[in-house]
Amino acid sequence: MDPHLLRTFVAVLDQRSFSGAAAALGYTQSAVSQHIAALETDLGTRLVERRPVAPTPAGARLLEHAPALLLRLDAARADIARLHHAHPARLTLACSPAALGPAVAQALAGLRSATHALDLEVRVLGRGAVIADVLTGRADIGLVDGAAAPNDPLPMPDLGPATTLAAAEETLTVLFPGGHPLARRRTVRLTDLAHAQWIDAPDTAVPLERLRAVCRADGFRPRIRHRGTDLHGLAALAAAGHGLAALPLPVAAALPGVAAVPVAEPRLVHRTELVHPANPTAPARQLAGLITGRAAADA
Repeated sequence: MDPHLLRTFVAVLDQRSFSGAAAALGYTQSAVSQHIAALETDLGTRLVERRPVAPTPAGARLLEHAPALLLRLDAARADIARLHHAHPARLTLACSPAALGPAVAQALAGLRSATHALDLEVRVLGRGAVIADVLTGRADIGLVDGAAAPNDPLPMPDLGPATTLAAAEETLTVLFPGGHPLARRRTVRLTDLAHAQWIDAPDTAVPLERLRAVCRADGFRPRIRHRGTDLHGLAALAAAGHGLAALPLPVAAALPGVAAVPVAEPRLVHRTELVHPANPTAPARQLAGLITGRAAADA
């Protein structure tokens, strides 16, 4: 399967437009049409309905595979490039919002003290974007967070030859408005809140689909959707009564207008994991050691 054709296919369905895909990819609309036709010929089935533009059942199935396939191809290219284009005094850290806490900031300070003239960049992104940036070489190291049973790893996509390390486990809490009847409780059970109203904030709070999975329960339906990486904006929505959200205690306790109540059942923690390529740069290896508490040489 030609990856160029596959990339065009994804762009057409992302844009819901042949002309929009052409503009995004820098092709002519005719070239985009030819790419889709060639891919359909290769697979022996129609993949895209033309008017309106939408996936056929076969196209919808292919769309489940395509992003991961393209990401792995980009990751392979970046992995080879790293062998020949290392930057020993440059580090780009990508992290999800709740993963960037005081411990990480202190580790970065320690790295800057130990590395002369370090060119440091920190990017706060959604979880999927963090992983994509690390695998494709746009970031040297990443931090992602989520809910898990104590000492269990987070569910991750196929990362190929990448390394994941446990970085931290914190108390998982639920954000309530200050005046909520449960705001003064010592603990709460997530299953009791399955049918409460929630904020769908997959790039900042624990995603609702993850809460459904760990609680093995329906519910956790959104009253409002929050897109982006602004923790204070999420807190403002929760404080105004738009819904609940799940965050780690150190992050939640610093947010204004909300009460953070620890989760007692099921037994869950907020876990942060570090991701870096199999052949990390020296600054990435040092930072991994500082964050995880391991000797840098063992990271």
